[in-house]
This record gives sequence, structure tokens and C-alpha cells, in this order.
Amino acid sequence: MDKVTNVLAGFDLYRFYHAGEDETLALRGVSISLAAGELVAVMGPSGSGKSTLLACLAGLDEPDGGHVEILGRRLTRRPEAERAKLRAAQIGVLLQSGNLFDHLSVEDNIRVQMRLANKYDEGRISELLDLVGITSRRRARPAQLSGGEATRAGLAVALAADPPVLLADEPTGEVDAETEARLLELLTARGRSGAATLVATHSAALAGQASRVVQLRDGRVEGE
Repeated sequence: MDKVTNVLAGFDLYRFYHAGEDETLALRGVSISLAAGELVAVMGPSGSGKSTLLACLAGLDEPDGGHVEILGRRLTRRPEAERAKLRAAQIGVLLQSGNLFDHLSVEDNIRVQMRLANKYDEGRISELLDLVGITSRRRARPAQLSGGEATRAGLAVALAADPPVLLADEPTGEVDAETEARLLELLTARGRSGAATLVATHSAALAGQASRVVQLRDGRVEGE
């Protein structure tokens, strides 16, 4: 893989989980790259390793083998403080849950992310809420949001610092078709501006808009 043009790359990633004597091989030598402007969809059945792959690429989990680079800098096997600093500045992360601080409103969750990345812009908060379609919920706490609203709020937080890379796990999983179309336009607009996005998804509509589709099965990229 080309380390110059790729903004994010995972090299030969392995991840094992142990529960007693049982071993789960979540990733088995996965290599994947993401270039500026790309929207890459990672697809596969439940349990294929999609969420584990995103966690490793984001530096939220350490692979047991292989490594990850973001903008040419090694992310893997660095102290957590260094990984967190790189992630805050360079990577927006949307997980399937746990994206929001429960005690803060939606707009305050966005403010926290901006401050972590040293990119505070009060005017951008309203822009983000409008882009994801939850302007009227800006002062709501997470417990007051529906599943789809919480996903969109988490997406706004992930994009708060306008990161060059977005990693999103099922960003359209709990929204209706109209909202999905709106979010797809947001993601493709990011690509036109040069930002890169990698999504784990089951959505055929999202895959249809992607630059590439990577199929995972049993922790491996199909066809490799």
C-alpha cells in the first residue's frame, strides 16, 4: 500500500479474544487503506470483524499483530495518551453506542470534542446540527434522544473538529430512508472536499455510494 497517498492504513491486522479456553479470531491478517476523498464501505455478516477492525483503525483497541498508520504516523503500540491526541486531531469516530456523555446536552458534547482537538468554533455547532437534521434537539440529553437521533448526534460529535478521517460503525442503522439519504449526502460531500470516510455497514444504499466496498468474512477480506 502507498503510505504517501493513504491517509489511513492498517497492515496485516490480527485480533484475538479469549474467554476461558475459548479463542475468537476476530481479525486474521486484514490489510486495508483509505485515501483522501474516498468513501469506503466495509460489509459482511454480523461477527465478521467489522467493529473490531474500526476499533483497531481508530486506536481504541490494539491489534495483536500488524499496525495502523494515520497520515504516515504510527498509531499502534503508542501510549494511550499519544493515541488519544492523534485521534482527537485526525480521526472522527462514530461507534454503535457510547458516543455521547450522558450528563451533557448534544451541543455540549460537540463542544467537548472541539476543545479536545483544539478546534473550537461555536458557529460550527449549529451548522453540524443542521447537517445531521437534529437542530431542535441541541439542548437534549442523550437519554431524551431516540436511537436514530443519538446516532446523528454522535455523528455530529465525530465531525466536530472537521477531521481528515471519519470511521463510522453503522451510521445509518437506526434512521429512516429520508434521513439515510441526508446522511449519505453529508458523507459524499466530505469526499468531494477531500476528507476520507470508512464505514462499517449493512446498508445497500450506503454501499452504492461508496468508492469501494470491502467484504469481510470470518475476520478476513474476501478475495485475498
